[in-house]
Amino acid sequence: MTGSTTDVTTSRPQTEPSRPLGWADLGIGVVAAVVLLGLGILLLRALPEDQSILVGLASYAVSGLGPLGAVAVVTLLRRRRWSDFGIRRVAGRWLAVAVGVGVVVIGLNVLVTAVVVTYTQPENIQTDYQAAATGGLAGFVGAILLGALLTPFGEEMFFRGLVANVLGRWGWWSGVLLSSAVFAVAHGINVVTPVAFLVGVAAALLLRRTGSIWPAVVVHVCNNVFSVVVPAVIALTA
Repeated sequence: MTGSTTDVTTSRPQTEPSRPLGWADLGIGVVAAVVLLGLGILLLRALPEDQSILVGLASYAVSGLGPLGAVAVVTLLRRRRWSDFGIRRVAGRWLAVAVGVGVVVIGLNVLVTAVVVTYTQPENIQTDYQAAATGGLAGFVGAILLGALLTPFGEEMFFRGLVANVLGRWGWWSGVLLSSAVFAVAHGINVVTPVAFLVGVAAALLLRRTGSIWPAVVVHVCNNVFSVVVPAVIALTA
C-alpha cells in the first residue's frame, strides 16, 4: 500500500565520493613518517647495545609501525578511507600470482646480493635483524611476526598505498619506477638497496594491475620471510 512504502534511497547513508590521493596527502604522510621513524630511532638508541635480539625486534617494529602510523595520520587528517590506499578485495588468483612473483624476487635477491657482496664486500647492516631471527624460538617467532608480517604491511601501505598511488597519477613510470627508487633509498645506500628496488618494482606493478595492496604485501612478505628463515636455518645447521 502507498502508506507503508519506504523510500529506500533516503534510508541509505550517503557517503562522500572517494577522492584520488594527492600531493597534500603525500606531504602529510612524509612528514608524519619522518617524525615517527625519528622517534623510533631515538627509542632504539636508548636500548642496551648488548641486547641484540631486543634491538632487532624493536627495529622491525619501528620499520612497520612508523610508515603505518604515517598512513593513519593521513587517514585522520584528510578524512581518507583505507580503500584509498589499496585496502580492497582481490581475486585469489592474484594472490597466487603474487606468491610466484615473490619466489622470483627471492631468486633475484640471492643473485643480486651475491654479486654485490662479491664485488664490493659491504658491511653487514642486518646484524640486529639476524640476531633476532637466530635468538631462539621466541626471537624467531618475533622476527616472523614483526619483520615478515608487520613490516611488509606497514611499508606497503606507505610506499605503495600512498607514494606509488600519488606518483602514479603522472604515469606508470612514476608510480612504479620512481616510487621503487624512493623505497630503495629509504633503506639506505647499502647491500639492501638493489633488492629493495626489485621488491618495490614487483609490488608496484601488482598494485597498478589489481588496484589492491594485498598482492604487493604478499610479494614483500615472501622476501622478508626468506630473509628471516635463512639466517635461522644457517644458525641451526652451523
